[in-house]
Amino acid sequence: MSGELAKKLGALDEDAVLAGVQALKEQGVPGLDIIQELQEGMQAVGQKYEAKEYFLSELIMSAEIFNEAISALGDLSGTEQSHLGNFVLGTIYGDIHDIGKNIVSTVLKCNGFNVIDLGVDVPTEKFIEGIKEYKPKVIGFSCLLTTAFDNIKAAIEEIENAGLRNDLRILIGGGPVDQSVCDYVKADAVCRSAQEAVEVAQEFSV
Repeated sequence: MSGELAKKLGALDEDAVLAGVQALKEQGVPGLDIIQELQEGMQAVGQKYEAKEYFLSELIMSAEIFNEAISALGDLSGTEQSHLGNFVLGTIYGDIHDIGKNIVSTVLKCNGFNVIDLGVDVPTEKFIEGIKEYKPKVIGFSCLLTTAFDNIKAAIEEIENAGLRNDLRILIGGGPVDQSVCDYVKADAVCRSAQEAVEVAQEFSV
């Protein structure tokens, strides 16, 4: 693909993004390829935000455009059966960011997972309820605030204390999350992109 769709999203051109998605669909471009280019556009927005070219309002707008574009693609979950089982996902309590989480959720669904998205500001109890009900092999904590790292650590400890960690793998992701944070909260893996989350989750699900 040419990268034009990513440029249009990076420029926050909503009409051009939606028209581009429709055109690519009509050309028979696979939905996952379109999503990958939309992700590249979101990464461009993030880079502009870090460079202070964009501000919070632009971040919110980019997320709205991304979500509209995903909706325009239609139901992609049928592109591959949910044969890899359940994946419980949520943004940890103390954090209400959902852009990255929503991207990961969409890409996981397109790659064979049945995603149970618990939303944002999710308390530990809700994660534990989800683990008990859906019996996933893998769950994911999303976090964009460094102040919420201790919340993830506490949540993982409570999951262990509830006796639910033995056959469960825990992934974490988000802008400031790296391997040192993964070690600190005692998660199993850190994922720096939606595609990496898919690859690690697939590995843990076999």
